[in-house]
Amino acid sequence: MDLRQLRYFVAVAEELSFTAAARRLHISQPPLSTQVQALERSLGVRLFERSSRQVVLTDAGRVLLDEARHTLSRLAGAVERAQRAERGEAGLLRVAFTGSVPLVPAFATLVAAFRREWPLARLQIEHMPTGAQLQALEERRIDVGLLRPSRQYRPPAHLKLTAFWKDELRLVVPQGHPAARRRRPAAVTLLAGQPLVLFPRGIGCGLHDHVMALCARAGFVPQGVHEAREGTTIVGLVAAGMGLSLLPSAYERLTTVGVHYAALEPALAASQVCAAHRVDEPHRLAEHFVHLAREAGRHAA
Repeated sequence: MDLRQLRYFVAVAEELSFTAAARRLHISQPPLSTQVQALERSLGVRLFERSSRQVVLTDAGRVLLDEARHTLSRLAGAVERAQRAERGEAGLLRVAFTGSVPLVPAFATLVAAFRREWPLARLQIEHMPTGAQLQALEERRIDVGLLRPSRQYRPPAHLKLTAFWKDELRLVVPQGHPAARRRRPAAVTLLAGQPLVLFPRGIGCGLHDHVMALCARAGFVPQGVHEAREGTTIVGLVAAGMGLSLLPSAYERLTTVGVHYAALEPALAASQVCAAHRVDEPHRLAEHFVHLAREAGRHAA
């Protein structure tokens, strides 16, 4: 038994006519009859009752018809999935994101667009700090990273950074802090001599390095730095009076009682989220995802 015989059998069973089935299959009737008879011999059952007037399925034929349709349908699906994988429309895409990214409006738009346009692709998403993402990209453990690189970071030739989302840093202070009453954008010098709550420094850790660079430019070195790995933890520690912080404006979407987000001077505030992927080993799903990231960021801005 082969797949051609199954296709021939299904055609005859659905048409209940060898002549009509041959016409549907674009073959002559004799080879069709020969192949159906060969199928019956290989199975050891009669699939049709034949007469000069009609062709009728036997009980064995009816059972085989259901199974044959299922088999041929699964085969067609497998072929389509293989072809889509070759075109870069199927397979696994591993994406990592840094903490603030899910708070960015374009993130939900990006994920929804990717799942809608590439429904056969399997999307694996995980939270990972910027530095860990860069390492994972080097080790090929992820395919795309959504991260905030340091302004001093220069990617290697095999890594491409594509702009995804641009927002602003905010000065995060307890509700009773004098900066919470300011109407004008705050200067970074307000952090001088104040305890700070920051993300820990890591390989290419954008926010930590960005804050340190801003403080250095303002002429001081932060004192009494507390470190926390989660943005929500930083906000909670600021609310508890442990110190001040600088965080992307995306965190304003968190409704934390006792915290105020103050604007910084515009020239100092810009912060960039990028989509990073390797270009030395083309990955079509990664390329599709990065393209959608660029478009989602552009339209949501």
